[in-house]
Amino acid sequence: VANKTRHIQLVQDSIITGIASVVESRDNSTGGHINRTSAVVKIFAKKIRETSQINLSEEFLENIIKVAPMHDLGKISIDDHILRKPGKLDEEEFDIIKTHAAKSAELVKEILEDVEEDHFVTVATNVARHHHERWDGTGYPDSLKGDEIPFEARIMAVADVYDALVSKRCYKEAMSFEEASKIML
Repeated sequence: VANKTRHIQLVQDSIITGIASVVESRDNSTGGHINRTSAVVKIFAKKIRETSQINLSEEFLENIIKVAPMHDLGKISIDDHILRKPGKLDEEEFDIIKTHAAKSAELVKEILEDVEEDHFVTVATNVARHHHERWDGTGYPDSLKGDEIPFEARIMAVADVYDALVSKRCYKEAMSFEEASKIML
């Protein structure tokens, strides 16, 4: 039973990553983003386990790792002329891109509709919807502030921002770890 359960979990994880990779393949500027952000989330979870300053369950940390690839699924609904634009987005285009977070949460809920683990679905939805919220309340889609932002979304946000800073994009060069660290701190 344990082997079958592990196998089913591996298949589910592969499907989630596969769906996310299909979405990512439409976006010229973020190649490998899903794998890199997922790796950063794993590193975060490992550090949290090691430091034990934050009391989070193993299940919670594993759920964040599993759902990380789904954080940008809503980009599937963004028109190619915006998603694949080879330069910086104008204000109207950026407003459209910002809708991907809410759309990601809707898709995650749909995909996980029959999953019985409510906690997993909540973590997945929070990560998808709130990974662009900012501590000062200037993020999107809900302008959440500080502790209003679910912890799992904060972890995803740090991984997402880090990757955006240290990766070359069509509209910017990659930053060094030191530069990215200064900005994030």
